[in-house]
Amino acid sequence: MFEQLGLIGCGLMGGSFALALKKAGLVQRVVGYSKSPSTTERARALGVIDVEAPSALLAVSGADIVLVAVPVASSEATFKSIRHMVTPQTLIMDVGSTKNDVVQAAQNGLRERVGSFVPAHPIAGKERAGVENADADLYARRQVILTPTAATQAEQIRRAEDVWRAIGSKVVYMTPQAHDTTFAAVSHLPHLLAFALMNTVGGQSSGQNFLSLAGPGFRDSTRIAAGDPQVWRDIFMSNGAEVLAQCQLLRDQLQLFETAMQAQDQRTLEALITQASSTRAHWRMTEIS
Repeated sequence: MFEQLGLIGCGLMGGSFALALKKAGLVQRVVGYSKSPSTTERARALGVIDVEAPSALLAVSGADIVLVAVPVASSEATFKSIRHMVTPQTLIMDVGSTKNDVVQAAQNGLRERVGSFVPAHPIAGKERAGVENADADLYARRQVILTPTAATQAEQIRRAEDVWRAIGSKVVYMTPQAHDTTFAAVSHLPHLLAFALMNTVGGQSSGQNFLSLAGPGFRDSTRIAAGDPQVWRDIFMSNGAEVLAQCQLLRDQLQLFETAMQAQDQRTLEALITQASSTRAHWRMTEIS
């Protein structure tokens, strides 16, 4: 049981974490701060937080667990703003979709207190952001990636794992670099493709007519294009090298398809499709039963 969760960022991800801890009986009080006062007010009205804090520093004051749920580009400034309230006993985590940059931000911002920080990335979310969409079960039966470094205290790693397991998540460990390489492929590139596909179709002179005739396949392929523009701008910027490497691999695959079509090479075209179809048929998303 934690006495107080200091929640910095009272949106979907942070709000869902607070509700999950409350549902599991893991926290007595949640003190929240968001850059927008209206968000913090809404979080309190919805019962996501118990107390509104006027600053990130005061949200951390008295907290024995802290969750930083802000855009990755704001991580370093946030860590700097709370450093003086962090003790060796304070467990600090984030929920950012990139890890190399967040780890560096924590090292710069928390300095000698960085041992309390356990970088985390829960593989969960919704198309719609905002505290009004917070869900106590968002992280249940989902994976969460922890990427501790040599500076991370072993006791804080254990506590972090215990918390995520207690709210129903499966904990997986990776290095920050392996995390960013992996999620450039399976998350960041697909989002980029969804954005590009919507712009490709919608940007044509007959785009709106095309969209009016689109069916479930197009809907499913572009669902994630509804993501928060600022969040995804920051992700593409912070993990740019890895995303660009994946883009090149995609171009190579597109070239294979284009070459086969230009050559009217039915055998190669079918082989490429068969390879993809077989890989997809044998893939199963990891969930906790």
